[in-house]
Amino acid sequence: MKFGIELVPNEPVFKIAAYTKLAEEQSFEYAWITDHYNNREVYSTLSVLALATNKIKIGAGVTNPYTRSPVMTAASIASVNEIAGGRAVLGIGPGDKMTFEALGLAGEKPLTAVKETAEAVRELLTGKKVTYEGSTVKLKNAKLDFADPKKTGVDMNIPIYIGAQGPKMLETAAAVGDGILINGSHPDDFKAAAVQIQKGADAVGKKAEEIDVAAYTCFSIDDDLDKAYASAKPVTAFIIAGASDVLLERHGISKESKTEIAEAISKGDFKGLQTMITDSMADRFAVVGDFDECMKKVKELEKAGVTQIAAGSPLGPNKEKSIKLIGKMIAEFKNQA
Repeated sequence: MKFGIELVPNEPVFKIAAYTKLAEEQSFEYAWITDHYNNREVYSTLSVLALATNKIKIGAGVTNPYTRSPVMTAASIASVNEIAGGRAVLGIGPGDKMTFEALGLAGEKPLTAVKETAEAVRELLTGKKVTYEGSTVKLKNAKLDFADPKKTGVDMNIPIYIGAQGPKMLETAAAVGDGILINGSHPDDFKAAAVQIQKGADAVGKKAEEIDVAAYTCFSIDDDLDKAYASAKPVTAFIIAGASDVLLERHGISKESKTEIAEAISKGDFKGLQTMITDSMADRFAVVGDFDECMKKVKELEKAGVTQIAAGSPLGPNKEKSIKLIGKMIAEFKNQA
């Protein structure tokens, strides 16, 4: 099992760098930085992280095909990779409805856009001239002059992960990605995803076991169980409010509950959410608890086919303490190997 950390750059960049450096010291292998227009810009943030760290892989988790062209995505991640000495990874996903509404974007043809963006970026990272005639991506002799490893001495074979959740996107992710970032925290979600991943891999003659399946989790760990759950519940509420009917049905959440939770969020009633979101709801949509409980849940995810835990918001009531507790978990997994 590999471990990563997901950080939202809604705090000063140097604070994000400090969390990432601490994660590196605790033997995390990946640091994923979210890409939303309303937070610090992801690639400049990653550049700071590249200079602040030495070993941990760093990447965008995830960039979408609409707010940034594939050429600029390729140039940005290649620049980060050069600064980091070959430690960059790239996440590409379909984006989110709230961003598109705020920016007046349609977000059309998400399956095609993600597939074509991943393919175009991968070709651009070779440093060769790229002509690509797709439905959403069109390039004619586009080239990243600095991507040639002979010029920089840095390997630009950057792993590309696809952010996916729905059945068709999971198939697409398995077909075109080196890894898949799945917003999920429960084994049932990954058992269901495994079927689609296998189908997508089979379609292109790929071995499904070669794909890094990352659980992009809501993670909340603390010695105090009550504090761990209290920290997880606001994030759980947002997950439920944005979840598909299929996902809610899988976890026994009614449409009425979803509506009530969404209304509470819109009113800013976060105190009410603490009562509205039960511990059992949090257990379906988060890895939450003390060390022993979280360890148990991570092992269950491993049995369900997860090969990377990307521990995400909120991490716990105290980020530094939570990072160290997950570091203890990483050490225990290594000892058991």
